[in-house]
Amino acid sequence: MHVIETPIAGVKVIEPKSFGDARGFFLETFSAHRYRDAGIDAVFVQDNHSRSRKGVLRGLHYQLQHPQGKLVSVTRGEVLDIAVDIRVGSPTFGQWYSVLLNDENHRQMYVAPGLAHGFVVLSETVDFVYKCTDYYHPEDEKGLLWNDPAIGVDWQIDEPLLSEKDRHNKTLAELQAANELPLYQEIK
Repeated sequence: MHVIETPIAGVKVIEPKSFGDARGFFLETFSAHRYRDAGIDAVFVQDNHSRSRKGVLRGLHYQLQHPQGKLVSVTRGEVLDIAVDIRVGSPTFGQWYSVLLNDENHRQMYVAPGLAHGFVVLSETVDFVYKCTDYYHPEDEKGLLWNDPAIGVDWQIDEPLLSEKDRHNKTLAELQAANELPLYQEIK
């Protein structure tokens, strides 16, 4: 597997080795010791699978008291996957990183706890799967506004399909004023 370091600490792109022939392909989607050797020493406790249609934007989500690290990938279709550094005190606070994940490149992205995460569907449908380092706590879920002008994420779409909840997420400045952002802790 090949690991691509990004400018944001705690965000890595993983390219697993894929073995294919006329019959199809095989790839290992997770092996604890390989990921630990790649600097992802996380214990995953929950797996999730979502299906969405073209134009759906989910995010930007995070949990404050129960932060989740996520290992995300696509088994069908294509998304633009986004991580935003919202950790107060981080050298990359307010910066974002994106990667195309699809069923042909088999890429994964690891998003460390304390970062906001979201994606937009570029194909007709997508099956999006991810492993989490903590359980989902709906009472703890927070959201960063997808089109916060202070962040300036290029979603490659102008009018996404949003949930009512995501439509009303707060800007980074509003979250900071409300003391609803995680603190930066250097990743070792």
